[in-house]
Amino acid sequence: MIDDDDQNDDLDEADDDGEAPARHPKPVDSVRLDKWLWAARFYKTRNIAKEAIEAGHVRYDGSRAKVAKDVAIGAEISIRRGHDEMQVTVLERSDQRLGAPFARLLYAETDASQTRRAREAELRAAADEQFSDRPNKLQRRLIHRFKRSLGRG
Repeated sequence: MIDDDDQNDDLDEADDDGEAPARHPKPVDSVRLDKWLWAARFYKTRNIAKEAIEAGHVRYDGSRAKVAKDVAIGAEISIRRGHDEMQVTVLERSDQRLGAPFARLLYAETDASQTRRAREAELRAAADEQFSDRPNKLQRRLIHRFKRSLGRG
């Protein structure tokens, strides 16, 4: 019979105080770039990660990388997804996809990347409000009212 008190479950999502764990529970010595991107939860499947690398959306230390590139701790990886481009530094290597709190332990986004992404998101939101091709609800009501006044609607 196994005594449950003696077992240490590495996959506990948080400590007793609710904090995320300080270290990823399943580090490995070497891991492919596509597998690391998948384990760090940047892409939903390894195939999507592979396609992004092959398309040049992922840069490893400033240059294009191959799918089987071995990820080194301390490497700078640039990941472009949609409008966002993230610059991250590899903190740990893992080939297992675990929960988001553990995935976040594999990398650290640079401060410059965080500020740039926040600024670009604000600019996109302002542009969407200002230059929307579709009328909002109030504008639609005014258009309908105008058309009715002309006898066309």
